[in-house]
Amino acid sequence: MLKQRVITALILAPLVIAGIFFLPFPAFIVALAAITMVGFWEWTQFINGSARVQIVSLFTLIFGASLVAIPTDVTALAAVADSHRAILAVGGIWWLVASTLAITYPSSAKLWSSSALLKGIFGVLTLLPFFWGILLLRAVNYAESPYHGSQLVMLVCFIVWAADTGAYFTGKRFGKHKMAPSVSPNKTIEGLAGGALLAMFIAWSGASLMNIPFSSVGTLLAIAMVTVVISVLGDLVESMFKRVAGIKDSGTILPGHGGILDRIDSLTAALPVFALFYLW
Repeated sequence: MLKQRVITALILAPLVIAGIFFLPFPAFIVALAAITMVGFWEWTQFINGSARVQIVSLFTLIFGASLVAIPTDVTALAAVADSHRAILAVGGIWWLVASTLAITYPSSAKLWSSSALLKGIFGVLTLLPFFWGILLLRAVNYAESPYHGSQLVMLVCFIVWAADTGAYFTGKRFGKHKMAPSVSPNKTIEGLAGGALLAMFIAWSGASLMNIPFSSVGTLLAIAMVTVVISVLGDLVESMFKRVAGIKDSGTILPGHGGILDRIDSLTAALPVFALFYLW
């Protein structure tokens, strides 16, 4: 399993980075849309019975309707950005609700675990803001600097990866107080604190090296802190849904890593929330 994980990561990481930086914008949209659709198909494993196909159809209609507004010229994306920033705001509200559900699990499961429609709506609220968060960040200042938006997307990835790494080692060494033991017994408050400290350092270093402007260092660190906390909660939320569905991984598409959702669970929360604060 470890060998599979390493081989998959060595192949996947360069492809993802190359796609973020070098894919032409139309091809980037197609690739991101495909990842989002695969992610939602995996999400429907949380839904029992024949409702799975109907829920996928509903998501496809909603997702397709949001894609219609994308202009053929990426520099004109700002013309429709305001309406789609509302999607980011909805996503931000959803993550507050979802985080509450995860922290109060298992008692909260009584409210939604038997409803296929609610689970489908939760998937829409998770993956639609994720898609638009990446897209709007990627389009920032595209006319002046095609790579500026790519650097923003990578900065969020660096923040999340640093938070995961810092939380793992800090939690292993100092972890005593469990965050949500019913959902993920290994996550601790001490781990979250260690991950947040490392992530804020990486955010400051990354923004400096890539010349990403923020109104102040305090603003940068505050956005990084919120992004870290919500990314950890995003991981908890997917763990909660998998626990209720009785599955270990969301899929098998990535050998040694599980499914697409297993790799992007933290990013589905971090990217739209970071984009919301950065753009507003």
